[in-house]
Amino acid sequence: MRKLAVIAIGGNSLIKDKDHQTVEDQYKAICETVEYIAEIVEQGYEVVITHGNGPQVGFILRRGEIAYKVEGLHLVPLVSCVADTQGAIGYQIQQALGNEFKKRGINKQAVTVVTLVEVAKDDSAFSNPTKPIGSFYTEEEAKKLLDENPDWTMVNDAGRGYRRVVPSPVPRRIVELEAIKRLLDNGFCVIATGGGGIPVTRNEEGYLENVDAVIDKDFASSLLASHLNADLFVISTGVEMVYLNFGKPDQKPLDTLTIAEAKKYIREGHFAKGSMLPKIQAAIAYLERGGKKAIITNPESLGKAVRGEGGTYIKA
Repeated sequence: MRKLAVIAIGGNSLIKDKDHQTVEDQYKAICETVEYIAEIVEQGYEVVITHGNGPQVGFILRRGEIAYKVEGLHLVPLVSCVADTQGAIGYQIQQALGNEFKKRGINKQAVTVVTLVEVAKDDSAFSNPTKPIGSFYTEEEAKKLLDENPDWTMVNDAGRGYRRVVPSPVPRRIVELEAIKRLLDNGFCVIATGGGGIPVTRNEEGYLENVDAVIDKDFASSLLASHLNADLFVISTGVEMVYLNFGKPDQKPLDTLTIAEAKKYIREGHFAKGSMLPKIQAAIAYLERGGKKAIITNPESLGKAVRGEGGTYIKA
């Protein structure tokens, strides 16, 4: 019987540090990550891969702003930046995974689906931007950028530096869901809902319209995992396990976590917004919709975590 895993890769985990931000650096990071994903395929799982795009969207926006100021070129809408990252990151995962399959003798092909995700037109996120995108800045750099871009909102992101935040509406529907299902049924490894999906709303006539926002990739991945009835939902991030009091001398790793415990720790403020909090919330949502298992871990621990030998296992 087929087993299905939805694996969400963080956009930040593809940018290792400030000295490794090029497209070539990102591809190297992806090549490392797909080795661990291939291990999961060898364990008998069909796989759907999703990915974040926070830093990458920020890079595209910044290039556009500089090109506009220097050469008068047109600005790139945020929604188009999301679409661009779906194609660019998706192709890199697709190519790297195909090469890894060939190396391991796995008869499987990866394919990327440029995915639209419907959101509500009246979502409160449009008046309250919270989703971090782009590079990390010092407080001084952030103040300078705000002076140059007074319509921006900048926040301190989990103590790692200041980042721009944009609207992040709740995903309601995966538009290409049936296409993804058909590809899976035909044995393809699918890369989908990149960057949380391209956000669209539905007008009064029922037609889709694009909207400037970035959907949280963990929430969109959770929704996709539920609609695909995935046996396993894995969120890959920068740390091997979920911690209480993260970054403090008394930080404590969690091997397992129940929904009730996770909600308690959320209330106590253990998980940072824009960082671990949405991952925990996405795992809870998947499980409460009838999901079986959720795991949070780093890329290099993916294979062993699925075997039950690492990561944080979240259960009902």
